[in-house]
Amino acid sequence: MGLSVTISAADARDAEHILKLQYLCYQSEAELYGDWSIEPLTQSLDALRAELDEGHGLVARLGDEVVASVRARLDEDGTVRIAKLIVHPRMRRHGLGGRLLDGIERHFAAATAEPAGSAKRYQLFTGHRSEGNLRLYRKKGYAQVGVQEVGPRLTLVTLEKAA
Repeated sequence: MGLSVTISAADARDAEHILKLQYLCYQSEAELYGDWSIEPLTQSLDALRAELDEGHGLVARLGDEVVASVRARLDEDGTVRIAKLIVHPRMRRHGLGGRLLDGIERHFAAATAEPAGSAKRYQLFTGHRSEGNLRLYRKKGYAQVGVQEVGPRLTLVTLEKAA
């Protein structure tokens, strides 16, 4: 024991570790919705690398192991689109998801001070049955701004808060 979790910017060297963790973490979502074709389970390594290049990612490490991650990018309209907040199943319920969410928001708030960026809002989405995710997002100040039925078993809930 005695190891503490550290959070840092993700880079290309982390991509394979993030993809493996993502695959593990989204198994429970796939089971919840009865759909193993969801994008996080079919995403390629190249597509993940492109997401990291186009936006910003964070990883949480326990020693050398990547145990959590999140990615986001700033759109032209000032919306920071936060995606794929994942925490290893054995590390859940220890505040890592909240720490990563706070960290990604801080990154884009600091980037807003630069002339290139101007984050106006943070936005994310989750499935309507993902109660743990919805609870965390609401606790962090996110409010529901929309729903979209994407299939017979899945409705996506979009949540947002001001930057």
